[in-house]
Amino acid sequence: MELQQAPVRTIHAPAHDARRPVIRHLDRLRPQVIMPARGFIRYPYCIPGGFYEQQWDWDGFFISCHLASREPARPEYLKYWTLNVLNSVLPDGSVAACISTEGVRARLPSLRLKPFLAQGAELAGRLGGDDSWLVPLYQEIVRITTRRETTHWDEQTGLFTWEDAMASGADNNLAVTNDPDARGKMAAPDVNAFQYREYKALSSLATRLGHTRDANSFETKACALAEAACRHLWSADDSSFWTLDLRDGSWRRRISYSNFTPLWAGLTPYQEGRDMIRCYLWNEEHLLSPHGLRSLSASDPDYNNVNMIDPHSNWQGPVWPIVNYFYFTALIRYGFPDEAANLVDRLCRLYLDDIDSCGSLHENYHAETGQPLAPSADQSSDGREGGFVGWNLLLQDMIEVVEGRSHPLFA
Repeated sequence: MELQQAPVRTIHAPAHDARRPVIRHLDRLRPQVIMPARGFIRYPYCIPGGFYEQQWDWDGFFISCHLASREPARPEYLKYWTLNVLNSVLPDGSVAACISTEGVRARLPSLRLKPFLAQGAELAGRLGGDDSWLVPLYQEIVRITTRRETTHWDEQTGLFTWEDAMASGADNNLAVTNDPDARGKMAAPDVNAFQYREYKALSSLATRLGHTRDANSFETKACALAEAACRHLWSADDSSFWTLDLRDGSWRRRISYSNFTPLWAGLTPYQEGRDMIRCYLWNEEHLLSPHGLRSLSASDPDYNNVNMIDPHSNWQGPVWPIVNYFYFTALIRYGFPDEAANLVDRLCRLYLDDIDSCGSLHENYHAETGQPLAPSADQSSDGREGGFVGWNLLLQDMIEVVEGRSHPLFA
């Protein structure tokens, strides 16, 4: 039986005319994310402008995806991101999550490259219309992308794990945990969704480069991983994915953004995805707020909007632009276009309020008040315009999708 949507108090979204001012401001702020090659970083790179100066793994990937979708398209930044990653291999064969102009930043041993390399390389070649530069790099891309099979893969379930929440990029995400006793034992939906997308990208890239056997193998791995995720992480009773604790086989039932990444990745059956969205995403008791969608359910006992960046960022409630991009993709993919447009308009008002008061953007926002949170606009380290301008640029892509543009990131 189809689940009924939970009652939601009416929240009036701002008018569509907020979209045009947001686009004008994003056009103005966009140059902050591009840095020239310098020192250890051999190619131009993308940063979360204002506060950071390093190339971070998934920040750089999603910012570069945004640049590749502009008119005119700029897919070269996905190529540069890929090349900078490949130029920073550590002695143990892994790649750090962060690269600075002075070298690899290894602040914590667990901060290794998240599963995005193959996606970046495949998109760079496809959107740039040139795979020739990838030919000599193909085997190294395969090695790095599949290395997780030997370090963070559970043979019994066929699932991948995070080392800890910090390694996932969602610093204090309760769906994963930073408990030392749980290191490497959290088979979370997000790492498996990311790795699924990596296998799909490898299959596509191998096909274009003429490695037919590899292409078939990676497609088989993608299908097997999707099946394992749906078998071990999906709860039909709860209509949700949960993180599996491999220590005792229990689920961590925390309603977090990371549970929705299988919907972003498209590995969830259509009806199950719709049920999950109705139960938790478009529901004010859980993830829906007046200003966007929360990173953790408002019903979670640890839900909070603490303004924190040190020692880690807070993924236990605030509205995060990258999280809302994942949610938005799920809404589009699983047949909720009106809700997707509504989300865009909430975020447009949130951005405009921030720009009007601070002149720029922030990394996250208080889910109940819309107040900008860390990092603040006065934390720029070298005199550049402050604020946080990075993957929050993806709101422009979201606007274009709901307005009917044929969009390369949603093909």
